[in-house]
Amino acid sequence: MKQQEFKEISGGKPFYMVLGFFGLFVLAALGSAWYMEHNGHWVTGMNNQIVWGMPHVFAVFLIVAASGALNVASISSVFQKTAYKPLARLSGLLAIALLVGGLAVLVLDLGRPDRLIVAMTYYNFKSIFAWNIILYTGFMVVVGIYLWMMMERKMNRFTKVAGFSAFIWRLILTTGTGSIFGFLVARSAYDTAIMAPMFIVMSFSFGLAIFILVLMGLYNWSDRPLGDSILFKLKNLLGVFVGSVLYFVLAYHLTNLYITRDHGVEEFILLNGGIYTSLFWIVQVGLGSLVPLALLYGPSTGQSRGWIGIASLLVIIGGLAQMYVIIIGGQAFPMEMFPGKEVSSAFYDGVVGSYTPSLPEIILGIGGVAIALAATFVGVRVLRFLPSSLADEAVDPHYPAREAEATA
Repeated sequence: MKQQEFKEISGGKPFYMVLGFFGLFVLAALGSAWYMEHNGHWVTGMNNQIVWGMPHVFAVFLIVAASGALNVASISSVFQKTAYKPLARLSGLLAIALLVGGLAVLVLDLGRPDRLIVAMTYYNFKSIFAWNIILYTGFMVVVGIYLWMMMERKMNRFTKVAGFSAFIWRLILTTGTGSIFGFLVARSAYDTAIMAPMFIVMSFSFGLAIFILVLMGLYNWSDRPLGDSILFKLKNLLGVFVGSVLYFVLAYHLTNLYITRDHGVEEFILLNGGIYTSLFWIVQVGLGSLVPLALLYGPSTGQSRGWIGIASLLVIIGGLAQMYVIIIGGQAFPMEMFPGKEVSSAFYDGVVGSYTPSLPEIILGIGGVAIALAATFVGVRVLRFLPSSLADEAVDPHYPAREAEATA
């Protein structure tokens, strides 16, 4: 494999036009945050039953995807797969950008963003939320050091150690995010230990899908060669992760079906939950898992860049649907106040919670995505994150043999 040369992408008017496009969504998100903060959260679809709404769906998705986006760098440094080494810098940049986008949505949805100072200065170490503040900020520091080790030639000898530290940290971070739901014993849909490993596998799938789209977009934008060798490696890996997520979802629901007390919530999600049932079967399982698997491994579609991009986009859409079902569907199902008894009162006890996302919530969530993409776009413009070429002859050590075999 040839020595890689890293270069910034070109600037000029097209660069600023794209950056301005992202900026419009960021400004709209700031306007939405101001509108919700100024008028109160009653203008959103959230209520006393559904306290985590659409912004949390986007925020948790971006935070989970941030961990998964670093997976490409981990494969190169920790598992010594040299084919992925040229992509490690972009992987680290995208991981930090996605985390910043997710945290921006969370901060702007607090209602009182200044209250974040309290969370940052007073810690309740029995709270998984307090632990996550340390994990999120620590992740950016660790990945930043990892990028420094890769980009500073004198520090290259420490890259493996830094990569291993980042790998362990991201596993702990995603475990902490999944444990937010796994530790909530009051909610029937959350109270299970499988949430933590399921979130780890979900991060692999969501993060890699975003990485593939960003990689294809940047190389198409900068007119740099992107060979089939590395792209097909990534799409095959994405298929493995999508199948793994599907397995964990199956294990999660089979476990709940085995436990008698969880039959109610399983019936709600799988059979008669309305929008949540539709999102689960049609979007999450169908469009977000089965269709991408068919596209990624199909004899013709699996060799087409267009279909690989569509499959990656469907994985992202399915991931958002999965987060919606987990976060909002889990809250909508009524809490079991007195096991074995039917409960009804004037305060909606025993009643399924209602929630309709408002436009400001959706705009705020999309703004978080725009922040992540804009940060990535600026990063590859000002620093050398992208290799000049990812053509097969530059990244595939077996390219001459493969070329000769294909010609023969």
